[in-house]
Amino acid sequence: MTVLVVEDDAIILEGLQYSLMQEQYEVLTARTQAEAFGILKSSIHLDICLLDVMLPDGDGFAICREIRKNSNVPILFLTACDDEIHTVMALEQGADDYIAKPFRIRELLARMKAILRRTSGSAPESSVITVGSNQINLQTGKVYSGNEEIVLTAMEYKLLLIFLNHRGQNLSRQQILNDIWDDVGDFVNDNTLSVYIKRLRKKLGDSEENQFIKTVRGIGYRMEK
Repeated sequence: MTVLVVEDDAIILEGLQYSLMQEQYEVLTARTQAEAFGILKSSIHLDICLLDVMLPDGDGFAICREIRKNSNVPILFLTACDDEIHTVMALEQGADDYIAKPFRIRELLARMKAILRRTSGSAPESSVITVGSNQINLQTGKVYSGNEEIVLTAMEYKLLLIFLNHRGQNLSRQQILNDIWDDVGDFVNDNTLSVYIKRLRKKLGDSEENQFIKTVRGIGYRMEK
């Protein structure tokens, strides 16, 4: 399993590299935005990315946007600012999760494993599901609108699978949170879920006139059949 770590602090980077290698990860490192872009342009397959926010020549948000142009590889932000603005910014850029510095390595590893579990989450039995003009190929994990692929993050795809598995049923926000986060449910909050649902709706082309994921007042959400 290959992980890209983008971190400009040499001490933190060295510690992360050592800890991840102890967990049998193959680790690629970059200390600048330019170095990260160089790795992304190569043909190396990445299973997960850890991105620092502040870099000497840019920021992790730009790297995240570049990744999301053609990949749904899981992304976890390493941020020195544990506030709602930075959290929402990270999620809006396409991140799957974030962790505030200073962090404990065991917590980071647990979050990484949770993200990777969600990437291979369960799905309905049919191989192709249609939602409006979108087609979800469950064998490849890809989503299309016509001939154009819709790039979803691991979290967005997991959320989509939850709605598909309960199509036509009302789901409370707590039910969705429990399904998404499993045994690490304390790592997420209600506001974060709102961001994920907003992003998924936008990517699926959800609108007031053509709603796929409906808000059920006082209950939660429902994906129409």
